[in-house]
Amino acid sequence: MAKGGFGGMGGMNMNNLVKQAQKMQKQMVEMQEELNQKTIEMTSGGGAVKVVISGKKELQELKINPDVVDPDDVEMLEDLILSAVNEAIRQADEMYNNAMGKFTGGMGGLF
Repeated sequence: MAKGGFGGMGGMNMNNLVKQAQKMQKQMVEMQEELNQKTIEMTSGGGAVKVVISGKKELQELKINPDVVDPDDVEMLEDLILSAVNEAIRQADEMYNNAMGKFTGGMGGLF
């Protein structure tokens, strides 16, 4: 085995590699905390239903326009709520994936 560490690593300083990994991990944790503080607002039915979720995908707010509350058509209201919540969750996932992609994009699937 070659001197200076792992064979084939060109004498890469393992301490520097570990420090870089720790720095990257710290940045990822900070980014996750920042994302968790953000909110996503989504509406459906032309604004009849509005939901707000956190970056942690926790429902924080649900507003329903009283004009869409029809006791004879509860299914429509349920569909509007599901649509708004699911789209907000999808956007939260996209926001998270885009932010984390900055860290994992060049890692070739290591993360």
